Amino acid sequence: MKVIDLSKPVRFNRDDPFFMRVKVKHKPHWMAKLLVRLLGLPFRLFPRDFAGWADDTISMGVHATTHIDAPWHYGPVSAGAPAQTIEQIPLDRCIGPGVVLDLSHKADDDPITVADMEAALVASGAMLTEHTIVLIRTGRDRLMGTKDFWQTGTGMSAAATEWLLDRGVTVMGIDQWGWDLPFRAQIAKSRATGDDTLFWEAHRVGQRRPYWHMEQLTNLGALPAHGFEVAVFPLKIEGASAAPARVVALLR
Repeated sequence: MKVIDLSKPVRFNRDDPFFMRVKVKHKPHWMAKLLVRLLGLPFRLFPRDFAGWADDTISMGVHATTHIDAPWHYGPVSAGAPAQTIEQIPLDRCIGPGVVLDLSHKADDDPITVADMEAALVASGAMLTEHTIVLIRTGRDRLMGTKDFWQTGTGMSAAATEWLLDRGVTVMGIDQWGWDLPFRAQIAKSRATGDDTLFWEAHRVGQRRPYWHMEQLTNLGALPAHGFEVAVFPLKIEGASAAPARVVALLR
């Protein structure tokens, strides 16, 4: 079995937007020796090979790296009921057959339409079921680690998101910064048209129909269109809108 990692590294990047930066502090082994001494063990009783233990602390938002969003992220109510938070994700939907839909030809700021999805599915030769995990390949993961990553890309339209839900797919993901068009493009289109329905349109589908989507995936270009499994298990953070996840593809 071959395992392909679809997750980005968790590390500080000064080019991330200021509201999404990750901070990681690596503590050296010797700091633990001081802690053990404070807990009461005399230095003379330290094992000769006790170097201390390494430790690390992380400060980050739950959306700052590869993660999966819960319906609670999209709004407090979904389908007329209290929206589910991340620890309520059905675990049987966290692993399933994967399908890659290649939308890498889409231009920046051009939303993915139903026609785009239909054409990509035909080209993939795949079939969708309620257990399929659909991965949208835009190719924008090539910009990870740059200041352009969060401001560049295509994005799912509300109609394209509904199209997946109509086919029973409730877990899906994308290899760019966000599920929708970049904020910059959403705001510009809203201002230019005066249309108050455009901002965050694909996310807001989750207020009507519960679903779970991953953002900031990578390596989708290393996968076949279908014939593999996807496993995504988010951290069990009680009451949270999302959680970092290690997402992998399993090829047999």
